[in-house]
Amino acid sequence: MTAPPGFRLPPAAQVAWLIANPRGFYEAGRRRFGPVFQVRFPGLPPEVCVATADLAEHVFATDSGAGRAGDIRRNFVGPLVGEESLLCLDREPWWRHRKLISPPLHGRAVARWKETIAEIAAEEVATWPTGRPFALRPRMERITLEVIMRVVFGITDAERLRSLRGLLPRLVELGGSAALLRLPPKVRDRATTSPLLLKAGALPTTRYVRVRDAVDAILYDEIARRRANPDPSAMDVLSQLVAARDDTGAPLTDQELRDELMTLLQAGHETTATALAWTFERLVRSPRALATLRDELADGGEGPYLGAVVKEALRARPIVLGAPRTLDEPISIGGYAIPAGWYVSAAIPLILSDPDVYPDPEEFRPERFLGEDAARANKAWIPFGGGRRYCAGAQLAMLELRTVLTEVLRGVSLAPVQARPERPILKNVTLAPSRSAQVLSRPRGALGGTGRGIMALSDR
Repeated sequence: MTAPPGFRLPPAAQVAWLIANPRGFYEAGRRRFGPVFQVRFPGLPPEVCVATADLAEHVFATDSGAGRAGDIRRNFVGPLVGEESLLCLDREPWWRHRKLISPPLHGRAVARWKETIAEIAAEEVATWPTGRPFALRPRMERITLEVIMRVVFGITDAERLRSLRGLLPRLVELGGSAALLRLPPKVRDRATTSPLLLKAGALPTTRYVRVRDAVDAILYDEIARRRANPDPSAMDVLSQLVAARDDTGAPLTDQELRDELMTLLQAGHETTATALAWTFERLVRSPRALATLRDELADGGEGPYLGAVVKEALRARPIVLGAPRTLDEPISIGGYAIPAGWYVSAAIPLILSDPDVYPDPEEFRPERFLGEDAARANKAWIPFGGGRRYCAGAQLAMLELRTVLTEVLRGVSLAPVQARPERPILKNVTLAPSRSAQVLSRPRGALGGTGRGIMALSDR
């Protein structure tokens, strides 16, 4: 067997193409080479991308021994979340963290937060302008940030909340900036640890470290407070993680707790806000789906169509490009040989736009996830990854998406500013709407009671 085919462009040209048109880059790979192809980026091993759900199962199966997801992420997100983050760990350390982190983020623990999330969303919607265009993505970021501070961090002190409202968005912006992410790891590590370089306030690394240290001071103090005064009835994630014990009876260290809080911030703030922005961007350009959803909500609450809308939005506009692993052993996928040391990745946008599973993939069609086609659609639905490394915060993200969507549609009527859809662009580590989901807002009913008066745009 041979290695998969790939672009002959130099690695620098490939990364430039990726940045300019991320989905187009991967779609060109599938179109030219089929469902298994190779890409190259400067300073990194070759990466093999797969474009179908069946092939993705082979990628996820490497979690049992042949591949490591934490290794590849450590170079990119390690400085943002910390080396003890679930994202950066592999093997037994990862499994220990996963078992400790999962209980506060699953089932009934997550369901308890629905009312709080609804209150946060309603408070934000009440501040929206009417009759003039505005961008939804920053508004969604305010909602998801408040959820992180109150539900995950569990901070109630007004002064600390004010400080974090200013610090955390800045931390996410600086930490995910191209100036930081595109630095070679060794250069970045030196710039963020060298006392001499840290005196240079103009450097992006210095600005990031100063904000990070200010956030860390608050988080470490909160951790110390929870340890000194444990509250068994506290439902926030931090309090539950402080109380958690592994199989040997050992707790998470302060560093481990801090890094997992930063992970939940990075994974639950910008990504969930971007998913919400895309959901509205798709929905306001799909009058039939919007009308059907509003009718369901008017009939008394959440129903199956709400869940289908959220799933279809995440399918049509996924937030991340891939779910890569570093191979410790050679494997074969799709008839090709992939050597140890290479990367192998499930190309999420390609899998979620596979026309064999999702006919007419550019159409926004929530009905894919209802009725007789639902089983097949759900099997290939991987916006949160798959296998053992399936996103630990997926249930919280889905709760936020359903709850915020409901509160917004009950409070206001939205219409697109332009008929032309917004295109996905790389913003930090997410695929975001090119115009940050520009909309017009009116008081509920002003644009047609059930949404049928929304601008007559064809579904796209």
